[in-house]
Amino acid sequence: MASEISSCESSIFEHKDIEEFCQEIQNLYLRDNRPWIIGYSGGKDSTATLQLIWHALAKLAPEKREKRVYVVSSDTLVENPVMMDYLNNSLQKINDASIQQKMPFQVIAVKPEIEDSFWVNLIGKGYPAPSKSFRWCTERLKIRPTNRFILDQVAEYGEVIIVLGVRKSESANREQTINLHKINDSPLSRHTHLPQAYVYTPIEDFNVNDVWDFLLNKESPWGVDNRDLLTLYEDASAAESPFVIDDTTPPAGNSRFGCWVCTVVTKDKTMESLIEKGEDWLKPLNELRDFLSETQILENKPKFRDYRRMNGKIQFKKDKDGNAIPGQFIYGPYKFEICKEILRKLLKAQKEIRKIKSGSKYNLILPEELHEIRRIWQMEKGDWGDSLPKIYKEITGTDLDWIKDDLGMFTKKDQKILEEICLKHEIPLRLVSKLLEAERQVQGMSRRSSVHSKIESILSEDWHTKEEASQKAKENQKY
Repeated sequence: MASEISSCESSIFEHKDIEEFCQEIQNLYLRDNRPWIIGYSGGKDSTATLQLIWHALAKLAPEKREKRVYVVSSDTLVENPVMMDYLNNSLQKINDASIQQKMPFQVIAVKPEIEDSFWVNLIGKGYPAPSKSFRWCTERLKIRPTNRFILDQVAEYGEVIIVLGVRKSESANREQTINLHKINDSPLSRHTHLPQAYVYTPIEDFNVNDVWDFLLNKESPWGVDNRDLLTLYEDASAAESPFVIDDTTPPAGNSRFGCWVCTVVTKDKTMESLIEKGEDWLKPLNELRDFLSETQILENKPKFRDYRRMNGKIQFKKDKDGNAIPGQFIYGPYKFEICKEILRKLLKAQKEIRKIKSGSKYNLILPEELHEIRRIWQMEKGDWGDSLPKIYKEITGTDLDWIKDDLGMFTKKDQKILEEICLKHEIPLRLVSKLLEAERQVQGMSRRSSVHSKIESILSEDWHTKEEASQKAKENQKY
């Protein structure tokens, strides 16, 4: 059995049998008309939770199974592709089986908005690869898409019940979180952020042995073989990436199913284990992930990242007295050239995977994301040369249906002229580029009041060079 299974823990089934769990689930389901939203990641805990609820509701008469139960799966668009294949297959079977068996389950797949996607933020806006201190991805990729769906149901029904496959034995923090929000004399807990949402955790007292015992001895009602899931865990040496509904959900461990781009961990042991077991087509993904991880190394930051923050301000680290330390910048987003390099690496990885896996149509980045990145580069990065279509054609040998700008986009030739003028008058090129772009964006508008705030914002940014900023910090130390 899986290496994570321990034989020293006592089983929940020594104290409570399956039928008792089923009775609790049935009573709660029939109590009111609040819809249920089951968080389903495809891992062992969420699978056990869904299977237990399915088993309980199947015992009810068909006319009593009228209340909708949504099986919500979150696709971050950068999921581990092996797990995503397994998950998509399971979701299709769940939907089919629910219809055939006249069950109330409906699969809902939630995804981030394009402007929130990983690549739009990292390659487009220049957000650095996520780290333990700056996990900007979780809110955008997981929490917002799920909460959008939850709030839609709240708007219709007033309240909802969210069903999660979390267990107290996972960690002391998890047990504390579950206990903290429990409602007295109720199997429900209060949601940490949404007052109209309640949380139900039917397997909270299961240990890992109980989960596998249940999965391997109780046949899946939607027709998958849970031994395949066990094999997947063993092949990947993986822990489950939890279904995230708020920022209190702790990250998975060093070995995890989840986003293949994750750099919160030093090494992706799951990916490496799958490669060792013959999944060679994952190598390009692992190499790109490792490159992103390298950009986080302290001594590499000057090479990869701008010395100014995302808001254009320059900040220095401070000494114990609160004084800025000249030369020790708090680095901001990726440099524009690095964003281009990452895009090239991503497109090459996509091309390589399609070559290795003959007939594969894996999209590591969607066309919609490419269009949005191109827009950001042109409007916010001063990319007058319109680099993205050229990079795409260079790597893939094909074109997308690129949108043509009708407002008179500046050209590479214009940029060359501007460079010469700025150099002559010792004015930062990027400053003038941003001011011109701000003016271009309001071209033809009857009301132009917004341009004033844009100009004010641009002029308030720090436009000193690194050397000038350090010198200014030194001078300030004298006073």
